[in-house]
Amino acid sequence: MIIGIDPHKMSRTANAVDQATNSTAASLRIDASLAGYRELMRWSKQFPDRRWAVENARGLGRHLAQWLVARGEVVLDVPSTATARVRSLSRGGRRKTGVIDAAAAASVAALHGDATAVTAEDHTTSFALLEERRANVAAQRVRVANQLHTLLRDLVPGSAALALTAKSAATMLRSIRPETPAERTRRELA
Repeated sequence: MIIGIDPHKMSRTANAVDQATNSTAASLRIDASLAGYRELMRWSKQFPDRRWAVENARGLGRHLAQWLVARGEVVLDVPSTATARVRSLSRGGRRKTGVIDAAAAASVAALHGDATAVTAEDHTTSFALLEERRANVAAQRVRVANQLHTLLRDLVPGSAALALTAKSAATMLRSIRPETPAERTRRELA
């Protein structure tokens, strides 16, 4: 049995599909919560030989996919483009519901070979998250420094030095005596 999952922000729809007949055995919709996940696991116990096919398991379906993998379940990631293709070909249109998408995810996993195995996140994921955070903080610092430099350029004749530090900017701001409302606003922002 393959249990296809269609994830949404607030809910998850599961559709158990029999691989031999490609027909739906049962469906369930749960809240996207720990209580909902537990309900899903209780429901899935009726299918002892099961695999999971989670649409977009590296995106919106990541939390559930990782939760299932941590409990020893076999989980496949099904790209949303593959479920759209199956929906279009099997139903004659692009009608979209949670049950249809979950069945399409299961169908892709069972028949079409477009699914990839989901593995538990490890240290490489942690390093990637930390690197992304470092890059974001560095970019934010550059953006803030550029904004400060622009404000100081409009407040100080001759502008501020290119190698601007927090200390030099604070010293410069203390010496500025704004005369117009716009200058006062610029100084407050700086």
